[in-house]
Amino acid sequence: MKRKKTNLFKMVAMILAMTALTVSMAQADVKKGQKIYLKSFKSKFHASGAKFAAEHTQDEWEELFEDKGEGFIDLYSEKFPKAEKFLENPKNWKKLEHVRDFVIEYASDSGNVPSCG
Repeated sequence: MKRKKTNLFKMVAMILAMTALTVSMAQADVKKGQKIYLKSFKSKFHASGAKFAAEHTQDEWEELFEDKGEGFIDLYSEKFPKAEKFLENPKNWKKLEHVRDFVIEYASDSGNVPSCG
């Protein structure tokens, strides 16, 4: 009986540790996306991170970032022609992936508000 309790305790502890690790990994992408937005995108889109993320709902952001961000690149290249070259550069896809996580986390329907300018 004692062995069963020990195994159950170990399993529960492992599940909790894995959950905590997963949550912290997800947050890391959001935070990285926030930093990338502020450093590389804010000056191009002329909006704070909070205002930019709130331009769309979570579903809209997810749709815009499908197919390596094709919809996002098209829309924001049209809105901000000076940013087109930057957005269409394939080397920037890594940045876009993190920005995607950031804007989805703080989308207009998320209820979350980033602490960024």
